[in-house]
Amino acid sequence: MDKLKRKLVQIITALGTNGYLKGFFNGKIYRGSTKKICVPGLNCYSCPGSLGSCPIGSLQAVIGSLKYKFSFYVVGFLILTGATLGRFVCGWLCPFGLIQELLNKIPSPKLKVSPKLQNLKYLKYIILVVFVILLPMFWVDDMGLSSPTFCKYICPAGTLEGGIPLTLLNPSLRSAIGFLFKWKVILLIITIVLSILIFRPFCRFICPLGAIYSFFNPISIYRFKIDTNKCTKCGACKVQCKLDINVYKNPNSLECIRCGECISACPQHAIQSIISLKQDTNITSVQDIKK
Repeated sequence: MDKLKRKLVQIITALGTNGYLKGFFNGKIYRGSTKKICVPGLNCYSCPGSLGSCPIGSLQAVIGSLKYKFSFYVVGFLILTGATLGRFVCGWLCPFGLIQELLNKIPSPKLKVSPKLQNLKYLKYIILVVFVILLPMFWVDDMGLSSPTFCKYICPAGTLEGGIPLTLLNPSLRSAIGFLFKWKVILLIITIVLSILIFRPFCRFICPLGAIYSFFNPISIYRFKIDTNKCTKCGACKVQCKLDINVYKNPNSLECIRCGECISACPQHAIQSIISLKQDTNITSVQDIKK
């Protein structure tokens, strides 16, 4: 039931943030007032159906315009969302996360990420610093304008949601296809193949938005709590976790996307999801352990 609820929330969020159906027919992106508002998950601004802005694209735009102005809105949005939900956004509200999960359901042999390869999780922090912050800040043209380097050179979500649909719907764009678009398609194909074999590889190793939200996981208002009086350290939560997190040791790991499957898997009902402004005192349970 919990899995179904999460999937429904993911689908509703994806459809809701991409509800401009007209764009999928005329090949033009929505430019209404809601485009000024960031959505919480990774969702391309250039998707024909997108009604809002991607936080990472918006952040790059803000950083690129530091010489002229600074928008506290984008940074404040990321801080507020992270401090409230942490990576719950990744597990429940991100359209590209949903796409990866659906791809992973395609029958195929699944690859187990070895402990050494799990160190690739640090790559997303490097991408955040280099491609989202430093390059847009310092790599500028003669006009003093910077390029959204992550969106332009890496982001497979932008290629899938924006680049390919717009190219298919616009003959003029098809005639202008060059190396950069082909490069992005190659990255998308790699992401799709890896998503079939590995659970959410882009979220685990690449996504700079997940990197931002991860910093808030241990302190966010919404987080997980282990009842140490009930926990037997049996490891059932770790076995169930598709991100290989040892939940009973670190319930608020930076890698946890709050999918909640560990809660259902715990035989002692020792894991809770809670909302609390306090770290180590009494808590208010939101999703109580199953009776």
